[in-house]
Amino acid sequence: MIMKIRTLSSVVIVAGMLLGCASEKEAKLEGQAKISKPEAEKIALAQAPNGTIKEGELEKEKGRLIWSFDIAMPGTKDITEVQVDAQSGQVVSIEKETAKQEAKEK
Repeated sequence: MIMKIRTLSSVVIVAGMLLGCASEKEAKLEGQAKISKPEAEKIALAQAPNGTIKEGELEKEKGRLIWSFDIAMPGTKDITEVQVDAQSGQVVSIEKETAKQEAKEK
């Protein structure tokens, strides 16, 4: 029993450390972005009217700093992924993903 508690405690500590690293990485990237997350969200939602942002993240993709948003649309389980350039605010891409494709990405 004590061994299980120690193992569980170790797993929780490592998970917390990994989450901390991820948020530090995103904070560092946010410092490089000229377009804030709320600004990028407005730009993305203009491409998917009536949608709701499920998830958003800042990432480097092909050397470019990109805000990527998964937007749920009413009446469908499909997701619209909108990518916004974090430097210029221009829409980089808009892709429709089925629920099955979305699950594969996770």
